[in-house]
Amino acid sequence: MQDGSQTRRDQTESAAPTGAAPDELRAVMANFATGVAVVTTRDTDGTPYGVTVNSFNSVSLDPPLVLWSLGLDAFSYPVFHRAAGFAVNLLADDQQDICRLFASRQERRFDRVAWQAGPLGLPLLDGAVARFSCVFWARYPGGDHEIMVGRVISCTRGPGRPLLYSQGRFGSAAPG
Repeated sequence: MQDGSQTRRDQTESAAPTGAAPDELRAVMANFATGVAVVTTRDTDGTPYGVTVNSFNSVSLDPPLVLWSLGLDAFSYPVFHRAAGFAVNLLADDQQDICRLFASRQERRFDRVAWQAGPLGLPLLDGAVARFSCVFWARYPGGDHEIMVGRVISCTRGPGRPLLYSQGRFGSAAPG
């Protein structure tokens, strides 16, 4: 038996046009300025992993929930999929190099950045303007991505301005 939302989604999908082409959607979405984060975890053997994302969002204050998404074809997807938790490191405007490093396929990324283990043993990057340590709350299919929701166990705020990304360029915004 399907719930009402599944039935509505099925009806909408069957009546809707095929949708925007991936390249078109990417180009249009580039006009939405986002913050930049590096999401980190540890594999079962303790090896730290991290990936640059701009899909981070707050979900709920009670309980404290955040979400982000990761492509199913990402190199680190299997590690995050089996992990018990993750940390979100919101990058400062002077951390473009860290953004690029964790967006690359370079090996041993954590040898190139200053970091420390947080309350859950998860990697927290030095210099980030905000850091969240989370345990997994839920995971949802999202097309070619998985949407990962975490319950925030601890969060800290640091100095600096957040790194922003829009139209293929980095920037920052000072509070006004």
